[in-house]
Amino acid sequence: MRTHILAILGRAAAAPLLAILLLAAPPPARAEPDAYVIDPEHTFIGFSVRHLGFADVHARFLETEGSFTFDEESRALSDVRAEIRTASVFSAHEARDGHIRKKDFLWADEHPAIRFTGTGAAATGERTGKVFGDLEIRGVTKPVELDVTWNRSGRYPFGDKHYAIGISARTSVKRSDFGMTYALEGGMVGDVVDIVLEFEAIRQE
Repeated sequence: MRTHILAILGRAAAAPLLAILLLAAPPPARAEPDAYVIDPEHTFIGFSVRHLGFADVHARFLETEGSFTFDEESRALSDVRAEIRTASVFSAHEARDGHIRKKDFLWADEHPAIRFTGTGAAATGERTGKVFGDLEIRGVTKPVELDVTWNRSGRYPFGDKHYAIGISARTSVKRSDFGMTYALEGGMVGDVVDIVLEFEAIRQE
């Protein structure tokens, strides 16, 4: 009986000591947000605009690069940047692509890149959110808002088995806001440009 009482007293005495040790111990290290770089081999950045009111013309850019920082645990997104080479526009029509590169539209000789710089982000669901940023086209910068879906994160099952994240994003802009007013009159070429982004990004390890 005496031994049993001493065991209880021993545990009671140890409890405050354990609490002190736990309070004094440093908190467990929290993982740092991860840096990602866009994978150009698995990236599609496209746009569409109405032509003569009949149908939408679709095109894409073949050369782009970008990066961002993302914390999967907290879903915090930061340091978002992307750059698209304007001369890489491709619509499967050589003459049209040449025109899009000229001053009437992208003016690629004077403005070789379209740039996006993130300014903030907000979650709208478990895997959806909005990304806010500044979009620069033809030397004109305007704020834009992208609707973003986080499709998947995980390690590739083949190759170098890198860790990747897959993203879908959508937004719309008015080309006239960036000085592209060619053929607006009469609705020959639409003003609203719908933009589609589908890409994977590789975690830097």
